Amino acid sequence: MPLRPRPTVAPSPAPPEVHRRRAWHQRLLIATFCALLAACAGPAPTPRGEANAAPMTSSELAQSDVNRMATLGMRDNLDSLIRLADKLYRRNPAEWRKTHPTSRDAALAQLRASVEQRTPWADLQGRRDIAALSLALGPDFRGDRVAAFIYASADMLVTAHGGKTSFYLTDALDAQYIYNAARNIEIAVWMLSNRRNAANQPLLLADEINERERNLSFEREFGKIIGRLDLLSVVLTEKYRRAVITYVQNLLGGAFLQFLPVR
Repeated sequence: MPLRPRPTVAPSPAPPEVHRRRAWHQRLLIATFCALLAACAGPAPTPRGEANAAPMTSSELAQSDVNRMATLGMRDNLDSLIRLADKLYRRNPAEWRKTHPTSRDAALAQLRASVEQRTPWADLQGRRDIAALSLALGPDFRGDRVAAFIYASADMLVTAHGGKTSFYLTDALDAQYIYNAARNIEIAVWMLSNRRNAANQPLLLADEINERERNLSFEREFGKIIGRLDLLSVVLTEKYRRAVITYVQNLLGGAFLQFLPVR
């Protein structure tokens, strides 16, 4: 027996309220999509900075890659020390008043000039590098401890780099001295955190962790200095090995990567 087709039943029309609700949902989706597109196309709400290269100078022609790396590392390390001096002066205002009683900025400018020009710092009694660091972090030190500590740290770094802040093809850097400088910074940071003065107070107020705040900006800045020094020491250690490898690669390239004659 042949099957009879079932009669089709036309769907009942949706009530007007359903149509209005669908139209409202469609408009909401379109508006949300447009807002997302605008957010993706617009700039980030918070600036994150960008990588900047130092302006090129003619002196770079006399620098190898390692020379340039050491020069930039020294520049950044000295800048980090000055930033740390500014932070320490803010937390320890009594120290900058020992150097320049009228202005923290003036005391910081005086310290920066002494670091850049390597002029002796009076409170350190003529001592340099690690001897100056030991005096600046001694419990009985009476001078501007911030300036003495930062100046001694900078002098120790420059001394470890052969007494220079810019490096060229004729300069030689000792990887072990650079490595030792990184360890000296670690020791100095430990002393700063754990030693007490004659009144049983911290030598300087720096990092702070308590129930209300967590300030580790000093540790991060010191960590940057240590990281740069350690990286440079590793690069210097591998410098001559890489030179031998490059020489062998050039020999192999000259022997096996020759074009063959075609006529």
